[in-house]
Amino acid sequence: MSMARWLPPAEGHLEMSQVLSPLTPVKDQLLVLSGMANKEAKQRLDEGDGDHSRCQAAYLTGAHAVKASGTNSTLEVGVSMDQLAARELREDTQLASLELSLEANELVGQCEAGYGCAYSATIAWRDANTPMPMQTNPRAVFEHLFGAVDSTEPAARARALRRDKSILDSVNAEISDLQRQLGRGDRSKLAGYLDSVRDIERRIQIAESQSDRALPEVEQPAGIPGDFEEYADLMFDLMLVAFQADLTRVSTFLVGREKSVRTYPEIGVAEPHHPVSHHRFREEQLVKLAKINTFHMSIFGRFLEKMRATTDGDGTLLDQSMVVYGAGMGNSNAHDPLDLPMVVAGGGAGTLKGNRHVRLPEGTPLANMHLTLLEKMGMPAERLGDSTGELPILSGV
Repeated sequence: MSMARWLPPAEGHLEMSQVLSPLTPVKDQLLVLSGMANKEAKQRLDEGDGDHSRCQAAYLTGAHAVKASGTNSTLEVGVSMDQLAARELREDTQLASLELSLEANELVGQCEAGYGCAYSATIAWRDANTPMPMQTNPRAVFEHLFGAVDSTEPAARARALRRDKSILDSVNAEISDLQRQLGRGDRSKLAGYLDSVRDIERRIQIAESQSDRALPEVEQPAGIPGDFEEYADLMFDLMLVAFQADLTRVSTFLVGREKSVRTYPEIGVAEPHHPVSHHRFREEQLVKLAKINTFHMSIFGRFLEKMRATTDGDGTLLDQSMVVYGAGMGNSNAHDPLDLPMVVAGGGAGTLKGNRHVRLPEGTPLANMHLTLLEKMGMPAERLGDSTGELPILSGV
């Protein structure tokens, strides 16, 4: 992040910086936080390189990623705050959570300096050892949300539900026959499989109850668009429809992963993102980095404006939501996980007050913000990663 071009010029009433300027139409629902730290991303004794992996892994977990050693390839970091929320909300929606990314990366093997590839492939962790795969193909995301249908039109969704229910009925019949033939030990092994089947059944029942809900007409995407901006907009639109249809209430979106090699010729930046981020305080490189940051923010801004234009209950979808946008690194040139760029958008169903820039005490754990937002969602947690408590500035509206 080009921090000098991101940071608002003053505390209190929000004055938009260059990078934040695309969010001006929704500034009354923006809370900019500065001064927070991702301390668990810091290098420990004898660990060596791996700053990027540690920063991304700690972003939503507040935990330190364990590096592979010898034949030990175990992944270990911590549960992410989105998955804590998903555990509480999963019974009300078809999907516990939705994980999206604009850059594919492997979940297996070792990548940066011996760290598992999963640390830089996702920001969502079901538990300390289980990374949540992030979907990169819009077509796969559409089918994940609506099934193998051509559009979100109610009749098409109803046909898909009938087909899925027929398949599930057949599976249940076979399971009943199988249970009668199995011994006690094998029946115990079958129990885990049955839990998965029941979860699918629950999701179908929820989908049936919502199948006549009017949704925006969205055609099944053909695949990944060649144009980055179109690709990003499409993925944000799919997340928007998922929220609008109440298919899920929790989502994570990795717009750009650590060590990204994406180029942005459409905005005049032909060099890969990661080398540009090592700007060495050269003005021409800082200008390029700010262009990338502002470009990303403009895409995010369109998503927020669409949320604001979407009715939800007695307000808008943005009124009822909490949307966090940020990074696990501040000064990218120095791989510094301090003074992070962080924006919280939305009204949080009346629990958040926008149009503010709040400068927190230097080194405040990022996990404190996550802990506070979880409390505002009605799911207080005693601790998350390296958290030390809730943020007083956010405790009241």
